Amino acid sequence: MSVDVHQHLWTSAFVDALRRRTAPPRLDGWTLHLDGEPPYEVDPTDHDLAVRLARNEDLELALVSLSSPLGIETLPPEEAWPLIDAYHDDALALPAPFGAWAAACLGDIDPDRLAKALDQGLAGLQLPATAVGDAAGLAEVAPLLDVLAERDLPLFVHPGPARTPVGPGWWPAVVPYVQQMHASWYAFAAFGRARHPDLRVCFALLAGLAPLHSERLINRGGQSRGQVDPDTFLETSSYGPRAIDAVIRELGIDVVVNGSDQPYATAPDPALGEAARHAIAVTNPSRLLNRKESR
Repeated sequence: MSVDVHQHLWTSAFVDALRRRTAPPRLDGWTLHLDGEPPYEVDPTDHDLAVRLARNEDLELALVSLSSPLGIETLPPEEAWPLIDAYHDDALALPAPFGAWAAACLGDIDPDRLAKALDQGLAGLQLPATAVGDAAGLAEVAPLLDVLAERDLPLFVHPGPARTPVGPGWWPAVVPYVQQMHASWYAFAAFGRARHPDLRVCFALLAGLAPLHSERLINRGGQSRGQVDPDTFLETSSYGPRAIDAVIRELGIDVVVNGSDQPYATAPDPALGEAARHAIAVTNPSRLLNRKESR
């Protein structure tokens, strides 16, 4: 059965915590208010557990995560931790096939708190791409990444807040989110991998197609062609067969994993045959999440 490493499901405690806020990120009824994005009307059905269980009945595992574009991780600690704790408590109580990524407050780097959350059964840690998009950011979160490495658990890099109040409704998803993923992909290769040589990392939305810039990278003095980091994965959400095929041509199929970004999208069909589908949805997620078991 398939694995989906990228979903969002807002549980009751988390929704209540957002509604108690008076400044973004906040919910007014089901209207979401964020810095840098227009008000968004959330469909409550998308976060109804019974509905989502029905949608995911064919999955062996569906990993939910804190919605990093909300900007919760970058709130002051006294504001961030109650929201993160509400998310963790409810996420850990979700029934199968759901699992969850941990979250962390970036204004209060606390490895011990992360370790305790992971030891309750969370799959790994999600961080916003804005936190790992340069050398300084990676140095700041290094203690958290060390906790993951000690437990042989992966990092999931997800777009962070857009904070660019310009353009139509699709602008955040197509411009700043993609730029963030592009920066985080190259930042980890340049500054993060040497510090964390054994850490498995998965970049959402195919890292904003960053790997397709390899020709320019090589021409400007970067890596040699054919270099593939087997512990760096790319998740498929928001893209379809053309983009997936292009990334596979560049890096091979073994680093591409299935993700949907439910409820905002559905998992793409790579349209590359059953063997490719099985690799992306079954074999590769197993390698990402359970290195020792998949060897």
